[in-house]
Amino acid sequence: MNENTESTLDPNKDDLPLMANTSFMLVRHYVLDLAVNFHREVINGTIALFLETNKVYNKTANAEGAGRHPSLQASLETGQLGPSCSLACAGKDKMSNLANYGDGRVTNVNSCNHSNNEWAGGISGTREHCGDGDDFVLVLDCCDLVVNKVEEVNVVATAGIDKLIGIDMLKPEDSIYSHGLQNDLQSSILDAILGLAAEHWQEQYNYYIQCSKAPGYNELQFQTDMWSLKIKKPGVQSPKDFPRVLRIWYETKPEGGSVKWTKDQIGRPCVYTAGSPINNRALFPCQEPPVAMATWQASIWAPNDSVVLMSGENCAEPQQDGALSKWFYYVTMCMPASTFTLAVGHWFEVKHEFFSESQWQSPSSASSSFVKENCSVSMTACGHSAYPCRFRNPAARNQDCIPHRVFAPDCLRLSGQEFLFPLLARCLSAAHYILGTHPFGRVDVLIVPASFSSLGMASPHIIFLSQSVLSGGNHLCGVRLSHEIAHAWFGLAIGARDWTEEWISEGFATYLEDVLWANAQKLAQEEAKEQQQLRSLLRWRRLRDEIQNSEEELQVLRPNKENTGEVSSTGATIVKHGRNPGKIFMQVHYLKGYFLLHYLENQVGQKAFLKFLRLFVERFHGQLILSQDFLHMFMENFPQLKSQGLSTETIYEIWLDVAGLPKKGSRAKNSLISFCKRKPSEDPIGWTLKKQIYFWKRLESKNVNIKTPRC
Repeated sequence: MNENTESTLDPNKDDLPLMANTSFMLVRHYVLDLAVNFHREVINGTIALFLETNKVYNKTANAEGAGRHPSLQASLETGQLGPSCSLACAGKDKMSNLANYGDGRVTNVNSCNHSNNEWAGGISGTREHCGDGDDFVLVLDCCDLVVNKVEEVNVVATAGIDKLIGIDMLKPEDSIYSHGLQNDLQSSILDAILGLAAEHWQEQYNYYIQCSKAPGYNELQFQTDMWSLKIKKPGVQSPKDFPRVLRIWYETKPEGGSVKWTKDQIGRPCVYTAGSPINNRALFPCQEPPVAMATWQASIWAPNDSVVLMSGENCAEPQQDGALSKWFYYVTMCMPASTFTLAVGHWFEVKHEFFSESQWQSPSSASSSFVKENCSVSMTACGHSAYPCRFRNPAARNQDCIPHRVFAPDCLRLSGQEFLFPLLARCLSAAHYILGTHPFGRVDVLIVPASFSSLGMASPHIIFLSQSVLSGGNHLCGVRLSHEIAHAWFGLAIGARDWTEEWISEGFATYLEDVLWANAQKLAQEEAKEQQQLRSLLRWRRLRDEIQNSEEELQVLRPNKENTGEVSSTGATIVKHGRNPGKIFMQVHYLKGYFLLHYLENQVGQKAFLKFLRLFVERFHGQLILSQDFLHMFMENFPQLKSQGLSTETIYEIWLDVAGLPKKGSRAKNSLISFCKRKPSEDPIGWTLKKQIYFWKRLESKNVNIKTPRC
């Protein structure tokens, strides 16, 4: 993405813009306080953003001589506080009076007409710090939100905050110091909160909550356009002087693309984040580039008879207040804002009366010993930012089946009790057996309304599952559960640094669903191989058909090639074809990624490859990666492959950077042909239809039958 992307982006094209200028400032934590209104189909309230100047920018600024207040404690001790910095700082340009100018018309900025060219022309979010007198602008990703107010939060007024920074503060009556000193105090407080060690996360999160409730003291100017929310403080020309804590008052729109308002299977209203191509920018203003990893706390207010499920580490208990109840969730692992997930509806928890733990044994039987013998790994140092990591917790490492719950509409509770709940335990245990430590300490599974456009969707601590998988018997449901559970490792704990590399998430999950499901069924090695071969044949035919009937540009796993992961100097970028409507239904990243991983497995054997995947997870959990990170580590662990003609460059050329299937005559192509195109007499993959049906019936006979659920 070049420097002029912000001004040249064509909204009519299918690229998805990520507008946040993350090169200057990063959101480190979000505190949301939102209410769900089913009657109006809106979510409204506030979000507090805790910001930090990007370390890359800090290095540049410090090299140029920029610094903090020379003597913070001395200034406090003198009592010379200087003139108060109050709401008057906003001057005559308070946002409530700002107007948009576009096409000769004047419109209110809160109407989300996206044409305030005069204002946008006078400020620049692409500038490091504007030497010509322009103010610095913080750019957030935002779409279809009605923003009512943006204010700076006076965290200095938070009770007991002086103890955190170890400074006795002589506070003026309004807790507002002179402009320069106020900024330095705010920065010192935020640095102290962010600097608390991982083991003090509860203290840290208490400070976040208390600071988010501190009074506002400075309304800031803002502007919304089609893809962003731009915020500035008049007179502030550098990110290091920009407010560190903001509070935004806003409301979603019924037509906003991030959430879906609908009816559940029995006609009651519900709303959920639907995995939209525009992610969460129509749910809350945020920084959407994957590098802007943050934590969050959220208080969600909803009618008393509804249930709120969310991506959170805790099992929230509702606190009733009148006609509404508050549900509070939090996460301590830094995640991209796109992984934030919410579902509010009249769900019922599925209790497991029909299932006891004694009925299920962990899949560590002799039939799976081929995995166990080769999957032990030693603990390595974590490479992620500090948080209470489960990979360093011995109890968590040994927890094969994490706490789990199932939620469904009333008409599907019986199906969940008899069928889904025990399958979930088996698949979770199988995943731990294959991949090791569960990255997340619990998981909820929700059977979403019939309008859900996919079979499943995984998010931190929560999985959405389509009701259609329940009618497909144990096999379909088990395979889908295995796929979504695998995303906890590949897609969530390890994410793609460039969203165009979808195969890093979907290819791995597709490959692992076979391994996990075979293990969950406790299949013998030969049975597991037969099942995998049959599924590979079906995938091969589907991939071949899709490649013959789709645009070549959409078939490339690494469309940005050597520029993958690059962004503009501001941090803004685009996701190529991120809004292409046809891409939603394509599976090339699933299938081509699957065959690439299967190809690599064939080079070293399944035992060695699964052991390598565990090593890779140990090294990269909690981080973002590119294809090259995986391939470089693979080649480092199997150096003998280089002498056989395999290299990262050849994998790029044959698999990742080109459309279609591997070229004819290549080693990869020959491997695929031998695996997927043998004659029936040469390989089990060419079974007759009769044998295929017999095989599936034999597998299904091992499982509990389920009737097609009806509502």
